[in-house]
Amino acid sequence: MDRGLDAAMDELDARTAQLSLTSGAGDGGAVRGREAAGGRGSGAASKDTNTFGGGGAVAAGGGDVQAESDDRVGSIDADEESSSELSASDEDSTWISWFVSLRGNEFFCEVDEEYIQDDFNLTGLSTLVPYYDYALDMILDVEVPTEHTLVPYYDYALDMILDVEVPTEQSLTEEQQEVVESAAEMLYGLIHARFILTTRGMQGMLSKYQTGAFGRCPRIYCQGQNVLPVGLSDVPRSCTVAVYCPRCQDIFHPKSTRQANVDGAYFGTTFPHLFLLTHPDVIPARPSQSYVPRVYGFRINAASAYYRNNRRERASEDSQSGSARTRRERRDGNRGTPS
Repeated sequence: MDRGLDAAMDELDARTAQLSLTSGAGDGGAVRGREAAGGRGSGAASKDTNTFGGGGAVAAGGGDVQAESDDRVGSIDADEESSSELSASDEDSTWISWFVSLRGNEFFCEVDEEYIQDDFNLTGLSTLVPYYDYALDMILDVEVPTEHTLVPYYDYALDMILDVEVPTEQSLTEEQQEVVESAAEMLYGLIHARFILTTRGMQGMLSKYQTGAFGRCPRIYCQGQNVLPVGLSDVPRSCTVAVYCPRCQDIFHPKSTRQANVDGAYFGTTFPHLFLLTHPDVIPARPSQSYVPRVYGFRINAASAYYRNNRRERASEDSQSGSARTRRERRDGNRGTPS
């Protein structure tokens, strides 16, 4: 009797526990249903939603980061391609084209390599330019032969094999290399001064002149007339370049300070005048107006102290021209007088 009652009580406890577990599961489902419907516990649901939403944002952010990284990689690749193209173009370009493209060297034109390779055109320059041979090789982009890199002291070894007297000069140091680069610039400038007097050189300078590459005259009445580069001396390192206006026939400093530092001997004293004689169709007419000083609208008397220095200069010029005319007349008279 007692055993049957105990067994019945145990079975009842087991069913009760099972029912409590089932009701707990139902309550959890109801809670989840309310959370889904926006009822009580929506805060927890919203927290969970925000958590997952944050994860979604993180995932989206990860996608953005991935996309950004892809963009960066693409831009890096593009930069590398552009830099490689630039380096390739730099390698393909010659020393002459590189030098002419430098800022401040806009007045220069490209000298034909055939002109430079003709020794006749370079007569006398070897005594003016230090490290002449090295500078000339640099201008012409002459590369060191591969055997020079394979055999140390190649020239000396070859001279020893051929029983040639070994030269005394040594390999160039960094300071000497800088001197060679400066010498190459000087040598090219002196060659340039000769080249622009040729037909090919004048043609290149004509295209620059027509586009106003040399600048314009600063005088108002010249109305922006294109100018030409000119040197005040043919001796290197004696003066910087100036610009000559064919309309007012006067010279001025270049507008750019970089261009004003260029040696005037790299263009010479002859170029602009021979250029205009060769191309007379580009010679402009003289200005039709000139500036007249006025005070309160009245012109200043030419006999006043304002023009005193001008009168003295004109008098000296007249006296010099008169004396020269007298000497010519006497010389011509002596030639015509029978002995």
